[in-house]
Amino acid sequence: MEPFKVPAPFRELTNPYASAAELLDAARRGGEEARIGLARLWLSEGIPFAFREHPALYEAVRTWLSIQLDVHAKEISLTGSARLGSSLAPRQVGKPFGESSDLDLFIVSDRLFDRVKGDFIRWSIDFERGAVKPRNTREEGFWTSNYSRGHKLIERGFLDSKMIPNLSSYPTTKKVSQLMWLLVEKLKVTVGAPRPSQASVRCYASWSSYIRQICISLR
Repeated sequence: MEPFKVPAPFRELTNPYASAAELLDAARRGGEEARIGLARLWLSEGIPFAFREHPALYEAVRTWLSIQLDVHAKEISLTGSARLGSSLAPRQVGKPFGESSDLDLFIVSDRLFDRVKGDFIRWSIDFERGAVKPRNTREEGFWTSNYSRGHKLIERGFLDSKMIPNLSSYPTTKKVSQLMWLLVEKLKVTVGAPRPSQASVRCYASWSSYIRQICISLR
């Protein structure tokens, strides 16, 4: 009988909050198999570092968001330094999670993804014909970039809700934006809670889309 085989660099990871350097090294040396494992386990499951001292609060947050957004609580998770304790972002590798850090949530739900995608498409059309206009040159730069990137991201099965302006014409993303503000405020008055500076949501159409994107990032 053949035993289970685990790539050596992947097998060396025993800490659920492994450092950014350890994870990136395992992703590099372990190949695609290790990257998939990292995406599925270390980067999407378990109790995030930000809630390690108050796990039940993490569940309370997910339950609250699931009701507000009509998704299953299991479809909601955290990524970034809030999950691991340190950042994997290229310009901030190893930066520890702290009070000035963000909460980067992601939700894997085809229904929510379709609603956010619908808002993006409506905004794209409105932007093209001038029905909505940026308030200044800086915002125009963001809008132009988001317009260009958004269509490509949709093809890859995910979209950041903050790429769409917080306007009543785009109800799903406006609601997400309001919920993220409210989440930060509720955490401020909750004993034992992390104190993020802001929160955001990335929507994935499927777990396959999530794993594919994380593997690309880990490369």
